[in-house]
Amino acid sequence: MRVVLEHLTKRFPNRNRKIKTEVVAVSDFNFEIPDGKLIGLLGPSGCGKSTALNLICGLETPTEGKVIFGDEDVTGLPPDKRGVGMVFQNYALYPHLTARQNIIFPLTNLKGAEKLTREEMNARAEKVAALVQITELLERKPGEMSGGQQQRVAIARALVKTPRVLLLDEPLSNLDARLRLQTREEIRKIQRETKVTTIFVTHDQEEAMSISDLIIVMKKGVVQQFGAPQEVYDDPANLFVAQFLGTPAINTFDAEVKDGRLYIGGAAVLDVPGARDGKVYAAVRPEGFIPDPDGPFESALERIEIMGRDTTVISSHPDCANVTVRSIVSSENRIDTASPSVRFRLKPFKVFLYDRDTEERIRFGTGD
Repeated sequence: MRVVLEHLTKRFPNRNRKIKTEVVAVSDFNFEIPDGKLIGLLGPSGCGKSTALNLICGLETPTEGKVIFGDEDVTGLPPDKRGVGMVFQNYALYPHLTARQNIIFPLTNLKGAEKLTREEMNARAEKVAALVQITELLERKPGEMSGGQQQRVAIARALVKTPRVLLLDEPLSNLDARLRLQTREEIRKIQRETKVTTIFVTHDQEEAMSISDLIIVMKKGVVQQFGAPQEVYDDPANLFVAQFLGTPAINTFDAEVKDGRLYIGGAAVLDVPGARDGKVYAAVRPEGFIPDPDGPFESALERIEIMGRDTTVISSHPDCANVTVRSIVSSENRIDTASPSVRFRLKPFKVFLYDRDTEERIRFGTGD
């Protein structure tokens, strides 16, 4: 099911009655989610992700704009008429019901031509239970299951009505690290098998990038960038997106462009043809450093961390936003740990320039 948001906006009254200005949770959303894709809605806490999800499912009414499923305007429809399945952060399972009863529960409210017999409801429950691999847990109650198992029950309950759109609101935040990895892989597998259009809300950029066909990066209710995960990572539209995506985080420097060259700390570190002269932010991905004894970029060496395949070089530079510079290089490189400093060349396609005032991208070179 294709989902289109047209100028979708949600404003709330300010809780401080002395302040008359409204709080804008979602501002002028305009994008189309293709049929059958898994979309990651990504951003820091408080950026409006969950509000956007609630607008799509009908739990919130937009101040302005439309929500369209396929060719149908569903903006005025209640949640139960939109054909959505919702999985919440806290699972919201009924503790006194078994997994089977929890999964069947949404089907018990169907009426008219959609009403099912007990046998049909059980058949559907067993089908989705098999899909999420919890068949052997159907007679257990939530208190007898692990967090990951409860999450699968919640997903099965959302899928049992064969929704047009599946909405997942921070579904993995209550799980430990290993279980998060396993469950997100299962969610991706289930989505591919069902081909249901899915919107996955998370503040974890690694989580979103690993399973999403497309990601939407939000900040303070505004869409910052929308695209394929790798494209957004490789071509961040503004400084916020560049800093939000990537682990370790991108290294940001106070820098200057003069006569087509980028200067950091007074040293010309990279040719940036076409970039206008002036002070800029230079953001360098950790994998954008190449160890070179004659390299133009120098920073004070602190330590190295051997990670097997890769080596992380920890150094410091006074013009780096957080002082510490993290560089990821191949373990084949030998770093002289006795040296007080380390030198690098920079990969041009891993260096991004941003305007100091607007923090918007400044492009340079023929291939950037």
